[in-house]
Amino acid sequence: MTQPHPLTLRARAEAEAARFPPLLARAEHLAGTVLLGEHGRRRAGQGDDFWQYRPVQQGDPVRMIDWRRSARGDMQFVREREWQIAQSVMLWVDQAASMRFTSDPNLPEKADRARLLALAVSVLLVRGGERVGLTGTALPPRRGNAQLLRLAEMFSRDEAMDYGIPEARAMIPQARAIFMSDFLSDLAPVQAALTKAADRGVRGILIQILDPSEEAFPFQGRTIFQSMGGTLAHETLKAGDLRGRYLERLAERKAALADLCMATGWQYQCHHTDAAAQSALLWVWRALERGAGT
Repeated sequence: MTQPHPLTLRARAEAEAARFPPLLARAEHLAGTVLLGEHGRRRAGQGDDFWQYRPVQQGDPVRMIDWRRSARGDMQFVREREWQIAQSVMLWVDQAASMRFTSDPNLPEKADRARLLALAVSVLLVRGGERVGLTGTALPPRRGNAQLLRLAEMFSRDEAMDYGIPEARAMIPQARAIFMSDFLSDLAPVQAALTKAADRGVRGILIQILDPSEEAFPFQGRTIFQSMGGTLAHETLKAGDLRGRYLERLAERKAALADLCMATGWQYQCHHTDAAAQSALLWVWRALERGAGT
């Protein structure tokens, strides 16, 4: 067989690399920092993949004995297959204008952090054999690297609205879900989405992503607060006087989200964009593992 010329191979490799979205490359790198867990999938049962040999036990049907393996010694062995139940994990990542806020050019936008985390956990799930997709009907859960490319493409689309509304359509019964947003708008749609999910037996994870300035409120003097979409604006001459009320409202919102998650069987975490993405991804992965056996 004629081997391709090295220059031809290089040209093909560069062409493939050009198609590889930078976001997915970053997500692959981030996912590589997290050790894969078992995620509750491996057990003996009906399946196509070999799992292990074990000695014959009382009650095992004769047809289960692997005679080739048993012929190597004095014991009889059963060939067990792995029972793989590929779980469907559905993502909702807020891509509205509020998520494009950052208080410092050295910090990522909230949307960038949400997309990176969502895609990195998708990489881990796909490697574990799970199906991953989006809530709603735009991208149903599927396996494989092609699905990661589809997700990366979907995550590249910004939405014009000021604040995102959780998508809770087409929830697959008994599946898992991950919602990522700043959750700073009306709480009612979030309550409706999680209640609908819980009614269908969907357990999930809610990640609130905030810029550090949204947590600290460091504003003083004359300040104009304007939504990222430009539809809302408020001017004050004494921004510092608003700090106490703002922090109180933020604490109330975080407590309400945590209570809502507890009531619906979800898990809540707040993540700041000045913190390491790896720590947030590790928390999400462990949260999925905690929920896998419950």
